[in-house]
Amino acid sequence: MARRTYNVLMIAPTSFFLDYGCHVRIAEESWILEKLGNQVTIVTYYRGGDLDGVAIERTRPIPWRHDYEVGCSRHKLAFDVLLSIKSLEVALRRKPDIIHAHLHEGALIGYVLSKLRGVPLVFDFQGGLTGEMVDHQFLNPDGAFYVHMRWLEEVIDHLPQAIITNSRHAADLLRGEFHCDSDNIHIVPDCVNTDVFRPDVLSEEERLSLKAQLGIPPERKVVVYLGLLAEYQGTHLLVQAAAHLVKARRDVHFLIMGFPGEEGYRAYAHSLGLADHVTFTGKILYKLAPRYLALGDVAVSTKISATEGSGKLLNYMAMALPTVAFDTPVSREYLDDWGVYAERGNPAALAEALGSILADKERATALGVGLRQRAMERYSWEQAGRQILGIYDSLC
Repeated sequence: MARRTYNVLMIAPTSFFLDYGCHVRIAEESWILEKLGNQVTIVTYYRGGDLDGVAIERTRPIPWRHDYEVGCSRHKLAFDVLLSIKSLEVALRRKPDIIHAHLHEGALIGYVLSKLRGVPLVFDFQGGLTGEMVDHQFLNPDGAFYVHMRWLEEVIDHLPQAIITNSRHAADLLRGEFHCDSDNIHIVPDCVNTDVFRPDVLSEEERLSLKAQLGIPPERKVVVYLGLLAEYQGTHLLVQAAAHLVKARRDVHFLIMGFPGEEGYRAYAHSLGLADHVTFTGKILYKLAPRYLALGDVAVSTKISATEGSGKLLNYMAMALPTVAFDTPVSREYLDDWGVYAERGNPAALAEALGSILADKERATALGVGLRQRAMERYSWEQAGRQILGIYDSLC
């Protein structure tokens, strides 16, 4: 019997597509749903890149803010009003079978549309709203406004017929802190395309050539980081860890790839004497990420948020990179026994963990092989797509 296919309206309250985090999940979910025969339309803010094979509908711009939005901003309220209007217009025109909303703002907009259209709402939960606002230093946990935002978050979490989370930790958060019904929560982890992210993506000649282009001496061991640069991502701690490690061994180079604020972090690294041992690339296109990650001898994740996912770990895993991460529930969920962990927020411990991997090539290779095998067995987008369709089926 042929599986039913769906006309899906995705709501993405962000400047989609940018080359990081939740954008990658939205893109990969859309691609696999299209591949499995469904029709996906993404409604998003007016800025961002287009995607091959996916229909994207954008809001009108606001006259006083024409640049990209990354993270929390007071301007998002105006963006979300425009997104609500655009989502309603697209829903009336496209007549979706499912509203698939990302992030809490998307779920709130999607709830109204689901009631107007009489179709189910699926909420793609990618982290706690108030927790992330605190991480971004946009909300004071001791302030009066926090209580109201926490109440709103709990209300939104109870609106959808189904919630998709990217980790067991997120599911536990929804059950334990926000009292959501376990039957409505479905864990669909972030995944990775292991045919694209693979360790043999560069020849040795290409690897040396790219190193030279980036100003990395050929004999250096390379620590790679790919993701957003921000305090809640632990970027300052990564730079401090680099300073610790470079003091211990001069044959190490840190390749830090991402945005925004790379100039500020570059200046900070130079102030710590790291000018010759750190390269900041700025934004790396998602399609080019495997080539740059292939330069790494070890990968690092310094995310200190306790609620957000960490999709970069899957890219590292697929590249067979031994990976060092701060000890968080999400890191352990992805890396399991194949990860190397450092005390959360401790740059000296992070440097020590990185040094231990660089000093033991045999162990590094074994960890990398184990991580790639784990990515191939557990984190396939094909499997995730069929799981999402199973959720749709249960609601329709």
